[in-house]
Amino acid sequence: MLLASLFLLPAHADEDVVTAVHGTVTKIDAGAKTIAVKTADGTEHTFHFVGSTTVHGADAAATGSKDAFHGLTEGSEVAAHYTVKGTEKTAVEVDKVGKDGMHAVAGTVTKVSEDGKTIVVKAADGTEHTFKVVGHDTVDAAKDIGKGADKTGKVTVYYTESAGKKVAHFLEKI
Repeated sequence: MLLASLFLLPAHADEDVVTAVHGTVTKIDAGAKTIAVKTADGTEHTFHFVGSTTVHGADAAATGSKDAFHGLTEGSEVAAHYTVKGTEKTAVEVDKVGKDGMHAVAGTVTKVSEDGKTIVVKAADGTEHTFKVVGHDTVDAAKDIGKGADKTGKVTVYYTESAGKKVAHFLEKI
C-alpha cells in the first residue's frame, strides 16, 4: 500500500494550478507560439500557446494580419490565465481587455457567496455590480476575498456580459 501511494503522489502533484496576470502584450512570436506580457510592476511573463488555448475579446479580423496572433497585437491589454510546468508558462485562456473585449469595474467587495461563484462590488459612484464568477482560479480568488479582511478590499473585476448577466473572468486586488 505504501508503494502504491508513492506512485500516486507524483500524479497528484502534477495537477495544473491556474494563475492569472493582467498586463500589456509587449511581444508576439507567432512562429514560437508565444506572447510576452508586461505587468504593472514591470515583470514580463512569456506564455506559450497550445491547441487548447482560448482567446476572448480579440479582434477576429486582426487574426490574419502580419502583426497579430490569435487576434492579439502588441499593445493589447490582456488578462492571461496560465499553468506552470518547470519554467514554462502555458496560456490556458487570454482575455483582451477594452473596446470589444472584456470590461472592467473597480470598487469595494461587499459580498461573496459561500461557494465563491457570485461576488458583489460597489463602485466609486455608489452603484453595486453583481457578477457570476467563472474559471477555477477566479472562483478561488473570490473565495479568498470572502474569507476575511480582504472582503472589504478594493478590486478590479474584468468581465463580459452574457444574456444580460455580468460574468467575471479575472479579479485583481488593487
